[in-house]
Amino acid sequence: MRGAVWLVLIACAGLLVYLIVKKRLGIGWFVVFGAHMALAAIALYVINYSGWITQVYIPINPVTMGAVTILGLPGIALLLGLKIILFGQAV
Repeated sequence: MRGAVWLVLIACAGLLVYLIVKKRLGIGWFVVFGAHMALAAIALYVINYSGWITQVYIPINPVTMGAVTILGLPGIALLLGLKIILFGQAV
């Protein structure tokens, strides 16, 4: 099973490199993605520690940052909704 996971990881990484080279995205794509990731981390930090929304804590980890990076502010709403649905409260 572990070998299958490594095979999928290597195949996905190879496909990603192929697409980047074929589309000639360049370094600009990484800069934009990095900026979005940094803004997502800042947004989660502000939500957690500002007190604007009381009793809300969303952990800052790669999964939550990825959701906010890709979805933007609706990603924060998604994470809050999942937390309320799964745990019954926003704490």
